[in-house]
Amino acid sequence: MQPDEATIVIVEDNFQNYVLMTRLLAHLGVKDCVWKESGWQVLEFAESLPRIDLILMDIFLPGSDGYTLLERLRGHTRFEETLVIAVTADASVQSMRRAKASGFDGFIGKPLNPDQFPAQISRVLSGGAVWECS
Repeated sequence: MQPDEATIVIVEDNFQNYVLMTRLLAHLGVKDCVWKESGWQVLEFAESLPRIDLILMDIFLPGSDGYTLLERLRGHTRFEETLVIAVTADASVQSMRRAKASGFDGFIGKPLNPDQFPAQISRVLSGGAVWECS
């Protein structure tokens, strides 16, 4: 899938991180990017979107962590195949293994590397994998 055709939801409680991701995605050509700052917001909102190609999700969110949210999303038929990438400051091999075992489709550690992030997202949208702590 081409970046300019993708609908991406960013689940991030830190506004500065959201702005950084949005700018980097815009540079990549992504035109449809939505922000939600909690897991509960994305669950309510996601069902109203016509299509979601990729969810970039922080692990540590207010009210519910990314693992619980992923489990709830995967419980909906509509989201069984939606790509969900963990984007977290807990950028350790142990955390990456837990994310993989929990069913995430990829892992990107924070702080984001502005030089690598667009290529990581492009790779995911093209059907490749990204499992990187830094």
